[in-house]
Amino acid sequence: MEMVVQGFSTRKVSAITEELCGARFSKSTVSELCVGLDARVKVFNERSLEGEYPFVMVDALFINSRQGDRVVKRAALIASGIRSDGHREILGIKIGDSENCATWEDMFKWLKGRGLSGVYFVISDDHCGITKAVDKHFQGATWQRCQVHLMRNLLGHSPTRLRGEVAAAAKRLFQATDMTEARRRLTEFVEQFDKSAPKVVACMEAGFEDAMAVMALPEKYRKRLRTTNMQERLNEEVRRRERVIRIFPNDESALRLIGALLAEQNEVWQERKYLDMDEFNEWVAAQKEAKRGNNIIALAG
Repeated sequence: MEMVVQGFSTRKVSAITEELCGARFSKSTVSELCVGLDARVKVFNERSLEGEYPFVMVDALFINSRQGDRVVKRAALIASGIRSDGHREILGIKIGDSENCATWEDMFKWLKGRGLSGVYFVISDDHCGITKAVDKHFQGATWQRCQVHLMRNLLGHSPTRLRGEVAAAAKRLFQATDMTEARRRLTEFVEQFDKSAPKVVACMEAGFEDAMAVMALPEKYRKRLRTTNMQERLNEEVRRRERVIRIFPNDESALRLIGALLAEQNEVWQERKYLDMDEFNEWVAAQKEAKRGNNIIALAG
């Protein structure tokens, strides 16, 4: 089972066990033994989520699963969070028909049912299904559009000869130290490309506010929370093992392997703190105090 989780194919597992143990296991036997992972995955994927998770990152990756005589694309929806104590945690995985609003709504409802709370920021790409589900299930939370994904969108709209200039200008904008500087760089960006690349300008103007939402946070948190890089690296680990299999026999086997891998990675994440949350907690307290003051002024008025 451990060999399978680490990315060995059933054929390789069979060959290794024969060399080490003198007994050859068929691929079907290896697959049957891997069913033993189900209990471990269920405990991990259905556990209660305790405490608060100020930052949540979500993403989906597509896998091939066999459905009867057909091979179909399935969406593996994965969510991770950063707890109020600064540790990262993989919140769970669900296998869905596709990545749309309905599947993400089911995902968020499931996570909240297990105890997910205290969410201040949700970081993801600009998938309409995610954003609609976030608006519905995390009212009051801020959606941060991944700046890396926005950069890809900008370059996708850019003429080939201008891609270097667009990337450099967008990078300067994203690295602004405050919103005043960011808006000034946006004006410069628009002036620079308004005539030569109008689609790029429209894309930047449409995505600017959501991509720069992270500027509301203290500076020390912006670098790690302006993109979904943490989630992307996790997806790469899943991909590295998923490529060995290529086609899962069914959704259950996909959940078994990916869930076991995520459970293992989650244990690694607990070894060290990802963020020092002291300054964030002070920021939250200041936000609450300011809101309380505004309410008092409103009532007095």
